[in-house]
Amino acid sequence: MSTPSPSPEEKLRIAIDLADLAQRMMLQKLRRDHPQESEQEVLSRLERWMHTRPGAEHGDCIGRPISWPRRAP
Repeated sequence: MSTPSPSPEEKLRIAIDLADLAQRMMLQKLRRDHPQESEQEVLSRLERWMHTRPGAEHGDCIGRPISWPRRAP
């Protein structure tokens, strides 16, 4: 008997949990890599990483970058 596929809601919850885990893991890495820095400095590094990490320079979706909010035609 096969296991039923997760519902869309369960898939979303899994994705959010994984994203949260990745962020916490990077925060721990930054703390290890920069033990001399204050918590605020480490959090600033995390924020910069989130905005410039390889593969997501323009966000986490496919497509072309656009300005936001869009201007009316």
